[in-house]
Amino acid sequence: MTSAPANLLRPDWNTTAGDGWVAAQSAMEAMLKPFSQALCGQLEDMPDASVLDVGCGTGATTFDIQDQMSPGGRCTGIDISAAMLGAARERAAREDSPARFIEADAQNHDFGEARFEAIVSRFGVMFFADPVAAFANLRSACTAHSPLHMVTWRPASENPFMAVARETALPLLPPEVAQLDKPTGQFAFADRNYVADLLAQSGWSNIVIEECNAACAFPAAALHTYAARMGPVARLMPQMDESLRETVTAAVHEAYLPYVQGDEVRFDAACWMISAKA
Repeated sequence: MTSAPANLLRPDWNTTAGDGWVAAQSAMEAMLKPFSQALCGQLEDMPDASVLDVGCGTGATTFDIQDQMSPGGRCTGIDISAAMLGAARERAAREDSPARFIEADAQNHDFGEARFEAIVSRFGVMFFADPVAAFANLRSACTAHSPLHMVTWRPASENPFMAVARETALPLLPPEVAQLDKPTGQFAFADRNYVADLLAQSGWSNIVIEECNAACAFPAAALHTYAARMGPVARLMPQMDESLRETVTAAVHEAYLPYVQGDEVRFDAACWMISAKA
């Protein structure tokens, strides 16, 4: 296999993005819990499998899958963020979990003799520099007929909560800061035809892409941290002076207030559940 370009977001996930996720870890895990549960449901009949969780972050889905396995099963998470994996490994040690974690880019990591019997991902596959190469590499790490199950975002137009921070912040920024904004790839798999084509190109078959919707929530007490530390706005914060940071954070926080209900932030998420076979 020819070498593929590295993940261009690796520096972000090892600075502001990774640190922000760790800071907001409890809120993010609560928010995305429905999708971890959906992926667990796909593996209920595979209690003894060797499973790979791609873009595992702090390991929430990895641990959920591991917890439902028999003693013979094993879930391994892979991610490029040292900070997020540090949190995952601390939890594994604290809970004496058999879950394992690899710090590497799944696009070009040499999995060696590993042969996974299933691959899952909760919002962790949209950031590859070369998606076809990445999914070909993942397929080569599987046993024959291994299932692939992934959750990805549908378009931003169907997920206003996920886009409100950027839409609020950019008009407040001076041009020299605003021009540093760059797509993160969050909605890179919004087009189901594009996803089906790249999976077919990388050797996967029996491709099924279905709508997956969920009501998501996290504690309102975590909203300020979420507004200040998560997403594309957080990546621009180091380029702002203190006064501008405070202005932007306050504006973004206010933009989220329509989603606050009582002591929770609530919104509806519009996603794809993508399945295929190696």
